[in-house]
Amino acid sequence: MSDEDLGFMTAVEAVRRIRAKEISPVELTDAVLRRAEAVQNACNAFITISDDVARSEAKRAEDAVMAGNDLGPLQGVPFTVKDLVNTADVKTTFGSHGFAANVPATDSIGIARLRAAGAVLIGKTTTPEFGHKPMTEAPLFGRTLNPWDLTRTSGGSSGGAGVAAATGLGPLHVGTDGGGSTRIPAAACGVVGMKQTLGRIPHDMTSDSFGCMSFIGPITRTVEDCGLMLDVMAGPHPSDVHSLGRDNPDLIGAARGDGDLMDIKIGWRRYLGNDRMEAETQALFETAVLVFADLGADLEDHVTDFESTLQHWAPLTFSLWNARFTHLAEELGEKMSETLRFWMEEGDSVTGVEVQRAIEARTHLFREIESWFTDIDLLVTPTLTRPAIDADHDPREPIMLDNQTADVPRASWYPYTHPFNLSGHPAITVPCGFTSGGLPVGLQIVGPWLADAKVLHAAACFERARPWADRRPAV
Repeated sequence: MSDEDLGFMTAVEAVRRIRAKEISPVELTDAVLRRAEAVQNACNAFITISDDVARSEAKRAEDAVMAGNDLGPLQGVPFTVKDLVNTADVKTTFGSHGFAANVPATDSIGIARLRAAGAVLIGKTTTPEFGHKPMTEAPLFGRTLNPWDLTRTSGGSSGGAGVAAATGLGPLHVGTDGGGSTRIPAAACGVVGMKQTLGRIPHDMTSDSFGCMSFIGPITRTVEDCGLMLDVMAGPHPSDVHSLGRDNPDLIGAARGDGDLMDIKIGWRRYLGNDRMEAETQALFETAVLVFADLGADLEDHVTDFESTLQHWAPLTFSLWNARFTHLAEELGEKMSETLRFWMEEGDSVTGVEVQRAIEARTHLFREIESWFTDIDLLVTPTLTRPAIDADHDPREPIMLDNQTADVPRASWYPYTHPFNLSGHPAITVPCGFTSGGLPVGLQIVGPWLADAKVLHAAACFERARPWADRRPAV
């Protein structure tokens, strides 16, 4: 089997073949490492490729298979981790010169669970410094490019993970999502990205567990792999208040997409606090929505007044960055990303009253969104208003929509993502088509609080009707 076929193999298939001794963890890991080096030259998806650690973990996984030991649910399956998430004995830099030599002693909880399940850590994928913007570049490593068009951004802030998934660098990739940072690159790179219900996967790295709106979660090529990965990473842990008391639903079964969507009412909407999108993206989205009706769902226009949530997300986020990184900015000076320093300065002017008003608005937003699901079972939106923007775009400047000037990216490219960071609802993006220029377009499915399984099932049914995993970028 070629390195390419091994690299694009799903986790579900890899687990089956490893257990049947048709492929070995060492063979699979070596193939992915070779591909990682090649893709790195084109797209710059990694800050660290952990060859020695990967080969050592693959050898242990293989020894367990050959010895007939009890095997983990991900025995020998390669995975990558965004470099915002701690990995024991492998550098975690946060994309910052201030942490260029940082080697954590322990794994973050979700990573520890993946490794305990037998998964093999290949390396750490790129992120803008501290994940602060929707394009992936940082002074520490440079710029990450979209494999479908090397002049476009990979999206961010989990851009390296999106590229790794799209280019077949193993099946499982850990991203983070504080305003869309898993779903933006997944949509821009033509793969699956999920932001699960708040607390489903414990977040032990946040500085504010009670007010957390950041998520650690999966980026994969298929929905079934997403469900498998989420199932392994999920479950309560004392580090995260929102995780406690949670019982996991059958995420693996839901992600197989068995059956149909009969008796499911799906509300769909073109806009969410915005009023513009590109015509080709809109046409692809509206065509894709009809697939849910073909699967048996009852479709209805979901038309409600909805205010942009950026006005609440921004003061909470920028003031947090200011509080956390001011001392580092003083130390690093121009070695810190200029855009991060810019938004930290904006955060410095945010008052305590403004923060309290944003917290209050977040509660109102949760109640508003949760109320939608008394009338519908799921909500479907676009993920982005257009495909990937130019790689060198300044995220403080307006973008173009059909050759007309729009607003800045947070307001006009991904208004559909940050509302659900604030509210905590589960949301998944899946590919729903390609533009005439060959760029992927994503569709977002959102569910009620804790309805991760329902979201996965709808996504898997859509995938069965409109498969995408056979599309491979020519990198």
